[in-house]
Amino acid sequence: MPELLPVAVDPARLPVFLEALTAMLEGSGPALLPYAAGTPEPSTPSGPFPDDLGIVASTSGSTGPPKRAALTRANLIASAAATHERLGGPGQWLLALPAHHIAGMQVLLRSLLARQAPILLNLDQGFDPADIGDALAWAPPGRHYTSLVPVQLQRVLDHAEGARALRTFDAVLIGGASCPPALLAHARSEAINVVTTYGMSETAGGCVYDGKPLNGTEVHFDDDGRIGLSGPMVAAGYLSQGPANSVFDTAPSGERRFWTDDLGAFENGALRVLGRRDDLIITGGLKVAPRLVEEAALALPGVDDAVAVATPSDKWGQAVSLAVASDHSLSIAAIREDLRGSLPAHALPTRLIVLSSLPTRGPGKPDRAAIASMDEWQNWSTPRGFTRRSACPE
Repeated sequence: MPELLPVAVDPARLPVFLEALTAMLEGSGPALLPYAAGTPEPSTPSGPFPDDLGIVASTSGSTGPPKRAALTRANLIASAAATHERLGGPGQWLLALPAHHIAGMQVLLRSLLARQAPILLNLDQGFDPADIGDALAWAPPGRHYTSLVPVQLQRVLDHAEGARALRTFDAVLIGGASCPPALLAHARSEAINVVTTYGMSETAGGCVYDGKPLNGTEVHFDDDGRIGLSGPMVAAGYLSQGPANSVFDTAPSGERRFWTDDLGAFENGALRVLGRRDDLIITGGLKVAPRLVEEAALALPGVDDAVAVATPSDKWGQAVSLAVASDHSLSIAAIREDLRGSLPAHALPTRLIVLSSLPTRGPGKPDRAAIASMDEWQNWSTPRGFTRRSACPE
């Protein structure tokens, strides 16, 4: 049985982690359980472990305690190869994400498998868009890639030098959270080759790019629209999580399959993710996908970010409630009127809270649980940190 080593990933000492990743890939070092430096060292599961175990990637824990996905070396290599094939060939990657998360780890792994030294930003004090240009200035000629979350992309676009540097990349992967269509359009208008990604720790990172599955990946749906992903990048399962492994099975092709907690559909030949099953809002017996409400709200003037959640309603069971980030004065009546042409009547939000910024968790993901559990949805006195709250009659 392979050895599993917990490794603290310190942004100031990334070369140490790179050495461990290199040894793991070569088979001369143990499998790795990465975690953020400064946080408690995770306990090491007792096994059993897959013979080819490479990385144990902790999930974000959005639906409960984090799980530990067992990714084999074969999973990691298949993912990197499919990414490079889609993007036009191997290249040098710039790391702008936390390396203990799967997206950041994949930046390093793709570089190592391409036999290219990764470009390491100094993330010890956080992400600074100005550092991208400085780091790229030292890079040799060739293909260059990076991976960002939407909030980083927005910060780069707001920074002239950072945006100029990002134009020189052959591709900029955007993942970790849903990217607002307006933000993507802005980036593309600046001649930045942004590529949206969909995937998770259980699939060794992104395996669907711009709505199209990578080579070897297949997308499946159950009768309710739940998304399943199969292919050589799908993890061997969870460690020490017996019942949780029911989300893994075998696809008709014979490949391992992972059933996500997301709902989706193909539209015009591309996968559209509608949101998590447990985030679905059921109001008056009708289903509302939060993603559709959020995308419509993000198209409105003055709305910088948006999250739709379900809150209790005596009349409808659940109410469609919208939290937005904005510096403008907004009202629920105006929001509803502006959204009438984009959403059916039952999907129009009935409650609104406006904040300077929305709470997040993980690499740029909105903290839906924190937003949905705010007392302010039931108690309409304006709380500290909230610029406005309003509700329409139900």
